[in-house]
Amino acid sequence: MTKKQLTCFGRPAPFLRRLLVMIIGVTVQGFGLSILRAINLGVDPCSCLTLGVANFVPFSFGTCQLLCHLVTFAFVAGLDMSYIGFGTVGNMCFLGYISDFFTWLWRLILPAGFFGAAAVRYALLLPGLAGLLFGAAAYMCSGLGSSPYDALPFIISHRVKRISFRTVRMLWDLAFMAAGFALGGSVGVVTVAVAFFCGPIVAWMQKKLTSRLFA
Repeated sequence: MTKKQLTCFGRPAPFLRRLLVMIIGVTVQGFGLSILRAINLGVDPCSCLTLGVANFVPFSFGTCQLLCHLVTFAFVAGLDMSYIGFGTVGNMCFLGYISDFFTWLWRLILPAGFFGAAAVRYALLLPGLAGLLFGAAAYMCSGLGSSPYDALPFIISHRVKRISFRTVRMLWDLAFMAAGFALGGSVGVVTVAVAFFCGPIVAWMQKKLTSRLFA
């Protein structure tokens, strides 16, 4: 997502299509995240910190994620409101609760211990990760704003010219991963992969989706 795509609650054309893509993206992202939480092979760095915080407060994952996003949102709002939009609200307010919904659904329809088998866990690793990455790329390509977590690395890289965005984003992810690990969050192969390698993949998927949906 480039800065030119972003205006505070702007409605770039075709707005309704962009809004639908954003909603689908956040939903798919929440679906993938619920699978990654269930197989316990790690989650993305932001969710890792959220799970760590959830160990110390009597709130659901969705509520903890919203509270964590509100902290980063305060910095984004103070530094650059151009990143705030409908996508910000969609990701910040609903992603965690969508993940909670699918987590509840798996417990309702799947037998107890389903995600405990090693074969099941590793078989669902790629589908869960693909859902997380594709959903992230879809909500970003809508051009309707960014989550506070995704926006702050852009803001930092624009202000610190000597460090590339890729480096800033990697350090940002690693900081959240370390904080999440210290709090007892779920750190695993997924967390490391997202922190080191998945930024370029999401950017590539976002570019492809943008050219197909909004060209």
